[in-house]
Amino acid sequence: MYKEHPVFEKPENESAKVWRYIDFTKFVSLLDKSALFFTRADRLGDPFEGSYSRANIKLRPEVYKGKIPPNALENFSQFTKIFIKNTAINCWHLSEYESAAMWKLYLKSNDGIAIQSTFDLLKTSLKDENHSVFIGKVKYIDFEKDWMPEGNTLYPFVHKRKSFEHEKELRGVIQELRYKKNGGLDWSKPLFDDGIYVQVDLGMLIDKIYLAPTSPKWLFELVTSMTKKHKLDKDVLQSSLDDAPVY
Repeated sequence: MYKEHPVFEKPENESAKVWRYIDFTKFVSLLDKSALFFTRADRLGDPFEGSYSRANIKLRPEVYKGKIPPNALENFSQFTKIFIKNTAINCWHLSEYESAAMWKLYLKSNDGIAIQSTFDLLKTSLKDENHSVFIGKVKYIDFEKDWMPEGNTLYPFVHKRKSFEHEKELRGVIQELRYKKNGGLDWSKPLFDDGIYVQVDLGMLIDKIYLAPTSPKWLFELVTSMTKKHKLDKDVLQSSLDDAPVY
């Protein structure tokens, strides 16, 4: 279920459009499970995911001088690595329009699909009460020079390097830890392996469904058939990015 959190910055307009670019197999999974998959942070492919900036490492001794014991600084790195494996993320593209760059970046074949939703629909569609989902915009910083806020284990998961700024990412984040029977934290094993499925109301989540610019006709027919099978009365649209120009 969606929960607000001060670390997560919402879009100024809660009706802002968001897009999730996926391949056909992930679309089938979404419909069959009625669930969004949140990928464990260290499985996303970015080695900097969930890490602090080099500026943080350099400035910590001075920032925390006299405030916390020196050995506590040494534990920062270890705890950060633990939380990376206990955090799962679901990524969306924040834009009023579909993106040619995002089609090329995330889809390696012609069977690509984009789910169009809005920030408000996304947060409202999250019905799974077993998991708290925080949603907000990613901030892009210079990991060599910029200080990243500290004091909350969620801060590293709303910051990425400047080189990813084109993604205009809005992300849902789950951060959970495993507990022992005696109530203490169990640091020995992450709560989830590759990630976790979170139940959603598909009728509420999906506004429109777009097919990749070069997708074949059979994909349109198949996706249309599948939406009817799952009783989803949603528009299935062919991307117009490859339409012929008018002279």
